[in-house]
Amino acid sequence: MNNFEYKQASNIKDAVSQVAASEHTTFIAGGTNLIDLWKYNITHPAELIDINHLIELSGILEMEGGGLRLGAAVKNADTAYHPVVEQKYPLLSKAILAGASAQIRNMATNGGNLLQRTRCYYFYDPEVPCNKRNPGSGCPAKDGYNRMHAILGTSEQCIAVFPSDMCVALAALNAMVNVSGPEGTRAIPFKEFHRLPGDRPDLDNNLKENELITSVDLPEKGFNKNYSYLKLRDRHSYAFALVSVATALELDGTIIREARIALGGVAHQPWRSVEAEKFLEGKTATAENFSMAADLILQGAKGFGDNDFKIQLAKKAIIRNCLMALRPETQLPGAQPAA
Repeated sequence: MNNFEYKQASNIKDAVSQVAASEHTTFIAGGTNLIDLWKYNITHPAELIDINHLIELSGILEMEGGGLRLGAAVKNADTAYHPVVEQKYPLLSKAILAGASAQIRNMATNGGNLLQRTRCYYFYDPEVPCNKRNPGSGCPAKDGYNRMHAILGTSEQCIAVFPSDMCVALAALNAMVNVSGPEGTRAIPFKEFHRLPGDRPDLDNNLKENELITSVDLPEKGFNKNYSYLKLRDRHSYAFALVSVATALELDGTIIREARIALGGVAHQPWRSVEAEKFLEGKTATAENFSMAADLILQGAKGFGDNDFKIQLAKKAIIRNCLMALRPETQLPGAQPAA
């Protein structure tokens, strides 16, 4: 049994101050990943600071000039089913509902979703080396069983993947992450929030010490006409992605004016290629052009044996999902698939 202290924060400043006071103190909101890490003896907090009830973290608000602010403590399910999210940002709604189980979505929070840790089986086994858990100890996944692991952005130190579905959509939508810490508040562009492993795979993101995510801002453009989220996995529900794709298109007839394509399940962060998106601008929305864009996205992709299949799977998923985005109505239950 791990003994711990439990306290409720009175406001954001109080929460940050309490966590900064001790290295063994941490925030708790939904706790869905924290409990996993605790169970598997990966983390051992001595004190938990509850932030669930903080009003500043609890709302979904339309912002002046357009856009939507998602409170960090809002539950994933409440976000996915929020009428403005469903209407204006359906890509995000679909991505959230593709993740985990209904029970977990009812408990997990928006801020926690961004902070969840890899589901690499070596990371969760304290009896084996893992550079993400114990820097410098090694990465057994590279020569071990690595079917779920990364094909892009890997390093000699780590080939783990980031497991979130929600974050793949947030990456495609160019979201902004608002944080508060001992040094004040700041906003982090979503593309700069998560890190590639490099030589510090133990660092998942670019938060500074004791910073708290307070909200996530969605820009005004939600791509609610042509979008699709595709998640390929070993079973239909409650499974992490082998490959996932979030596609958002702005079309003028059959011509692509803007394209956003983000991948999940293939790297240490949601993966985007600006080069591929720029390539599609002004092109006709065809399988051939989507195939060429997929090649650009997957430049440098490398398998490690058991996950070699992911490279071709990812290419086919990109093409299929871009075609699905041309006709979002085909994603409804019982609908005929896109051509």
